[in-house]
Amino acid sequence: MQRLLVLCEGNICRSPMAQAVLAAALPALSVQSAGLGALVGAPADETATSLMQARGLDLAAHRAVQVNAALCSQADLILVMEQEQRARVEALYPQVRGKVFRIGHHLQQDVPDPYRQGEQAFRHALALIDRGVAEWLPRIRKL
Repeated sequence: MQRLLVLCEGNICRSPMAQAVLAAALPALSVQSAGLGALVGAPADETATSLMQARGLDLAAHRAVQVNAALCSQADLILVMEQEQRARVEALYPQVRGKVFRIGHHLQQDVPDPYRQGEQAFRHALALIDRGVAEWLPRIRKL
């Protein structure tokens, strides 16, 4: 396992937070994020940036990126936020079937999009991301 890709919709809320959490926990891996409908070039949402900053994780340099075939092909594991996103990624890039999972797969849970909602929605999404990451870390480290 060398490359991990995290996807959400716009690549400004959930996937940048998940990328930061995973990269901090797995410094030997390349962890990237992208969006299925990315707001290309946009910085991370201010609330996401603030929540990560409180943990000592910096999203200041983040800019939203659109997912593409190359990113998906290079990734050893692709984590999405919602079951519907998994289906979309697999439909767009059939060659990645078998390596696309929800970040909340082991908890059988989606991470709802906090975009344009209050801080509480971001905190809830981040708590679900944290739980999902906690379930994934031992599995990823074994690979």
